[in-house]
Parts: sequence; C-alpha cells; structure tokens
Amino acid sequence: MSARGDGVESSGACRGCLRRSWLLSALSAPLDYQCLDRGRFQDLLELSDDDLIQAIGGRRREELRSAHAQFEVQSIRPAPGVEAVCRHDPSYPPSLKDPGGPRMLNVAGGLERLHVLSTTPTVAIIGSSRATDYGMEMAKALGRGLAASGVTLTSELSDGIAAGALAGAMEVGGRTIMVLSRGLDVATPAGRRSLYQRARQAGCGLSELPCGCKARRWTHAAAERILARLAELTVVVEAQDSPRELAGARMAQALGRMVAAVPGRVTSRASGGTHALLMGGARLVRGPADALELLYGPRAPTAGAPADPGRGLEPRLRDTLERVGAGRDTPDKLTRAGEDAGETLLALSELELLGLLARGDGGRYVPRNGAA
Repeated sequence: MSARGDGVESSGACRGCLRRSWLLSALSAPLDYQCLDRGRFQDLLELSDDDLIQAIGGRRREELRSAHAQFEVQSIRPAPGVEAVCRHDPSYPPSLKDPGGPRMLNVAGGLERLHVLSTTPTVAIIGSSRATDYGMEMAKALGRGLAASGVTLTSELSDGIAAGALAGAMEVGGRTIMVLSRGLDVATPAGRRSLYQRARQAGCGLSELPCGCKARRWTHAAAERILARLAELTVVVEAQDSPRELAGARMAQALGRMVAAVPGRVTSRASGGTHALLMGGARLVRGPADALELLYGPRAPTAGAPADPGRGLEPRLRDTLERVGAGRDTPDKLTRAGEDAGETLLALSELELLGLLARGDGGRYVPRNGAA
C-alpha cells in the first residue's frame, strides 16, 4: 500500500482507521463480554482508541498501548479481491459516517459498486436464525420482490431469515450488500458458501474486521449496527420476543430509522418478537408492496411485488390457498371437515406447481409471496 499526500492509503483506508480495525480484533475477548449489554457495547464502540484501551484493556493495557503506537499499515494484509475503505474516503457509505458507525470497512465486490449500492434505496431484512418454514418463505418473497423492484437488499450472511432473503434476491439477480461478522477471507460455512459467491457477483460483502479474523459473539452485534445504519427501512420477518433477536430492530429504532415487521400466527413463539414490535408502533409489512410503499409512498405494485398472487385462481384453488394460510397446512388438517382427499391433494399439487405453495417440514405447506 502506498500512501497518498492526503494521508489516505491507496486502498481507501488511512493508517488510523486500519489501526482501529486491528485494535477491535485485539480486544475481541473483552468485547465478547461487553456486548451482552448492547447499550454499553455501542457506547464503547464510540470511544477513541486510547479510551477504549483504558476502558476494557484490563491487564493488557500497557501491552496494547505499545502495540497500538507501533502499528504499521504493512501488518494488515488484505486477501485478493478485498479492498479497504475508511470514512475519510469519498466512496465510504454516507450513512455509516456517524460517530457510532465503523471507522473502516473491508469490501469484496469493489468500492465503486459499494458506493452505488449504498446510495440507492436500501432495505435490511433481519430475523431469527432458527426460522420456521413460514418465515423462510416470507423472507424469500420479500427479498425477491424488493430486488426485482430495484431496491438494494442488505442482510447479515447468516442462517435463517437472512439467508432466505438473500436467496430470494438472487432468484431475480438482485443487488445485495452482505454484512459479515468475520474477516472476508475466512471460509464461509458450507451451507452458505454458494449463496455468498452468487451474491458477490452483483453485490458486495462488507466486514470491519481484518482479514483472518473469525466470527465472535461481539462481531455479530457489531454487524447489526452496520445493518441498522445502512438501511432506510429495517424489516423483521420472524423473531422471538427476546433482547437478542430484537437487538437489530431496537438499534434501528434508536437511530430513528423506520422499522417494520411481518405478522405471524398469534400462537407462534417464533413470531412473538414481530408482534411485540407491531404493538410498539412498528409498521406492518405483509409483502414487498407494503415495504415499497413505506420507502416511496403509495404507488401501484411493481414487478415482483404482486398485491394478490391468488387473484384469478379457480375458486377451489383459492379456497385451498386461504385455508392453508389460516393454519390448515397439511392434507390431514384440510380433509378433517369432510373434504375429498383426492381433490384436496390435486389442489395442493396445482398450487405448488403455480409457485403459490411450498412444501415444508413434516408434510406441511407454506404460502409463498404472502398470498394467503
């Protein structure tokens, strides 16, 4: 890396910001403990380097101060295809420049692409990593519909709702910003590797950690604060009513960002968090059209965001779709009231072929696109 005259490295990140990234990695153990209190954790990330070392450096304070003073840019070696950029560079996302945002980012996918994606309407889709079939289908439908309408989708590269939303966006070649809670060169878990590679072709991967750093408890909390700042609208698809699963939404609310939630069954613990958000004033999202209306105001549904995917169906198919959406989601439940089993199975098969139903675990059916 060769330095430019303005003190910013040719990579787009200055020495001070690269040093901050190194320091966070060096303080991983105490940060893991501190992130249990999200409010204090956020306050810590806003401290200067010296104050952060003083606050949580413990017995290593002098060692850390010495290493901090002797830090050399050459000690940070980005992986091939990874570029560094800090808040002093014009291409840095404007929404991340507030005091609580990351000082720098490592970027896979190109700085120019990041600048374009981060300056267009952006929606974060978040939720539980232990999503139900219903939650996964809603996440995919939102990702697919919003991406098809030209919105940039941002999400953490993790299991559950986040992976579902990214997969939906990939179905239509959508633009995505993935926030990673590890170094960009650290191997992606096998279950998400293909998704990450596909998403990078048209989008970007971001991490404020140096290459080589593995995911920790605090890095997930740090990724949530990036998502909350990147997005104009945060949509929680499915989450339990717990501080951990609602942390991202609460952070977005604290920043004054718009927060919305997808309703689920009132008896489902997996939707307890989204119902709590709705009761607390979060906006209601039933599908891509609702999210687009929150972004742009009332308008006709756009491509990939149908207002009623069941419109035009034969009455028998529409009736079956509505009953599945009401909770009668297995052939056994559908035929308990005396309906013909053969006709019911035929209707389910036709709806599945039309893409309005998906097969879940245990023989259950899940409406797609929020149709029912």
